[in-house]
Amino acid sequence: MSTGTLGVAALLVYLLALVVVASVARRARLDRTPSDHFLAARHLGVFVLFLTLYATAYSGNSLLGYPGEGYRRGFSWLMATGMMMSIVVVFHALVPRLRPLAVRHGFVTPGDYLRLRYAGQRHAPALRRAVGLLMAVALGNFLLAQLVAMGLVANEFTDGRVPYALGVIGLAAMILFYETLGGMRAVAWTDAAQGLLMLVGLAILLGWLLAEQGGIGEVTRQVAAVRPDAVAVPDAREKANWVSTVLLLGLASVVYPQAIQRVYAAESADALKRSMALMTFMPLATTLVVTLIGIAAIPRLGHLGAIEADSVMPRLLTEWAASGPAAAGVATLVFLGALAAIMSTADSVLLSLGSVVATDLFDRERNDPETTRFGKRIAAAGMAVAVVLALVPALRETLWRLIELKMELLIQCVPAFLMGLHWKRLRAGPLLAGLVVGTCFAAGFSLSGASRLAGVHVGVIGLAINAAVCAGLMWIGRDDGREPASATLDS
Repeated sequence: MSTGTLGVAALLVYLLALVVVASVARRARLDRTPSDHFLAARHLGVFVLFLTLYATAYSGNSLLGYPGEGYRRGFSWLMATGMMMSIVVVFHALVPRLRPLAVRHGFVTPGDYLRLRYAGQRHAPALRRAVGLLMAVALGNFLLAQLVAMGLVANEFTDGRVPYALGVIGLAAMILFYETLGGMRAVAWTDAAQGLLMLVGLAILLGWLLAEQGGIGEVTRQVAAVRPDAVAVPDAREKANWVSTVLLLGLASVVYPQAIQRVYAAESADALKRSMALMTFMPLATTLVVTLIGIAAIPRLGHLGAIEADSVMPRLLTEWAASGPAAAGVATLVFLGALAAIMSTADSVLLSLGSVVATDLFDRERNDPETTRFGKRIAAAGMAVAVVLALVPALRETLWRLIELKMELLIQCVPAFLMGLHWKRLRAGPLLAGLVVGTCFAAGFSLSGASRLAGVHVGVIGLAINAAVCAGLMWIGRDDGREPASATLDS
């Protein structure tokens, strides 16, 4: 059996398994409320919660974008491991205060916290909708990146038997099917299996690469011979970019709507704490591994263009599979792990998109079954738009650039959550003004083609302006209504 045929067969078996999981998840639902559909009735235990957090955090961006960036930038991209570790650190500033409120007040979406925290203030509804809009746009960008990644992986590993367009459309339809049918349960259960596949597959692929090329020392020598710039000591601008990237990812990732909703969905504070403790080690098992894979590909794959570099992982899998029947079988397992991880992020994004738009932008009742149905329709519409965009070559960016774009928007939402949780007198009006100014700055420079200033992301600079505007307006005493109900938050 050829590698292409083997890839198609494995893909069909995997998709059939997803149909079974969706059917079981549908039968397990307790009711039709948004809490049950979007949060699995808040019953996620340690094992499933950890794996769904893991599979969601390490997605098509991690499995294609990070190796691609490692291929483009060389050893300097090892800093991505620290970048992912910073996310866990920042989570500890958010979760201990947010989780008790979520349990006490039955939060379903990120906007539910904002609704409670700034209740009664004149600018509170506008702030909630502005944050919801930024989150929806970021989620749409995230979904687009996953669809592009799915199409690339399916096309490369099946040796073109599954065209890029068919991979995008077919896999998107499958995600929409099981997410609509089974909600968060189907998403979390498939994430658990997908996370395990990804962990095993990446370890095996890295082991093969290092064995083939004689170890990390020999890989370094080969890379230096082909591309000396990939092993060069970074200059001051690159070091500034390191710090900027750590801040951008570390801060923006904690306000991922899908991450916040998993905080809400945990069955207990202990389950969440233990899951987060396990997540601390995942950058070493995943980000470091995929970066080394991208670097090891430099002498193997010759010169690839910026967009082509995002296909480093599937190209290596195809090369590995061609080396013999046993390698083909293991490479197929890795292929499924990569595809599964990408789909696990896409389904989580789609679920969050429907809930955020339905309740935070359209103000639908969070306990009404009709809100669940409306959220499903929003998700379907969002998926259709993302599929169309993924099929337009002129609109494609590198996967890493798509990551940066969404983070530069999401990071502007950080003050409303982190500052709001730790600054009791903070008001909605100054927050809204800072968010608008910071977003306009970041979006304006990004649209003009300037993604960094002196190596620093415009989103990070925008956040600094955002926070400064907010703090300045608070200092001069601008009022936007009554003081926040601190007693409500602390009770």
